[in-house]
Amino acid sequence: MLVPTKILVPTDFSEYSDRALEQALDIAKQYRAKVYVLHVLVEELYHFEDLGNIADVWQRMEGSRLVMARQNLQNQLDKFPLSKEVEVFINVRQGIPYDEILKEEKEKGIDLIVIAFLGRTGIAKYFIGSVARNVLKGSKCQVLLTK
Repeated sequence: MLVPTKILVPTDFSEYSDRALEQALDIAKQYRAKVYVLHVLVEELYHFEDLGNIADVWQRMEGSRLVMARQNLQNQLDKFPLSKEVEVFINVRQGIPYDEILKEEKEKGIDLIVIAFLGRTGIAKYFIGSVARNVLKGSKCQVLLTK
């Protein structure tokens, strides 16, 4: 039987992610596990390093996105009183969501990923579960899919 010690919960701040987080917190309390909540900022396709002032503006925008994502993570956690009863860590990464989730799994030594099968992005209705499916395929640990 799996007794998790480190649980990863990827989030896109949707109601589905809230349900996954709630389940992860319940499991963490039961087994005294640590919870790692991760949000991945989708890496932008365009980079303006060689364009002077535009590059500066772009860097400030990226910094704002990071600050906002961290605040959204904290706001999401604040919805759940149980988050005060377990050890919780938050992180924001930038890149391809499933790839960054798998990197986080490896780097943190995660033994359980609790992930929502559905996301909130508009395009997700055409690629239902694509992030979850890729995490399930690539993960070295147990994955709990929620809906």
